[in-house]
Parts: sequence; structure tokens; C-alpha cells
Amino acid sequence: QVQLTESGGGLVQAGGSLRLSCDASGGTAYINAMGWFRQAPGKEREFVAAMRWSGGSREYADSVKGRFTMSRAKAGYTVYLQMNDLKPEDTAVYFCTAKFVGRSTWDSWGRGTQVTVSS
Repeated sequence: QVQLTESGGGLVQAGGSLRLSCDASGGTAYINAMGWFRQAPGKEREFVAAMRWSGGSREYADSVKGRFTMSRAKAGYTVYLQMNDLKPEDTAVYFCTAKFVGRSTWDSWGRGTQVTVSS
């Protein structure tokens, strides 16, 4: 069972930056992709970014393209989400997730980290 732990959230003013981290442990050899989702109060959880573990191709939601960048550590199973030019509408709980070999769904989730952007 993979455990995902997010960190790096906080309070920032509009236009500022934050970098989120997600550390994966346990069963990581079966990870095929990792991603970030977010959920704002009263809204459904939405996709933010994802990265395939083999090849490193990335995908981003239109709302964050050009502002957010997902990357991975050179070793181990740690991914980052660099968030620049943050906007109040980026305020949400950000969740790290993982997809496994042979599976098409995001099956493991972290507990989330709060990001609050003040105007």
C-alpha cells in the first residue's frame, strides 16, 4: 500500500509562489503516474497536473498552464508542484495521487495540504 504525504501548503498573496511536495512510500515500484488534484470549498475535486513515471510526460489543467510546473526528484518517489503567479481562485486543498501499473484510475491519495491565496 502506497502512502502519499503532501507538504508545502500555506498562505500567500496573489502573484506569489509556493512549491508543494509529495513523498511516496511503500509499493512505489508499481507507480505508473503521479498527479495533483485540488478541491475548493463547495466544489468538486478537480485535476491540476499529472506526470507519467516512465518518460516523464506531463499534463496540466488549462487553468494552471503556464503558471504551475510539475516535476520529480532525481531519485526516489517525490514529486513537486511549483505554483507561480498564484490567484485567489487557486485557493483549495491540494491532493497528491498515484496511478499504478495496469490500472486506469487514481487509486492512492494523500490527505492534502491547504493553499490559500489572498487578494
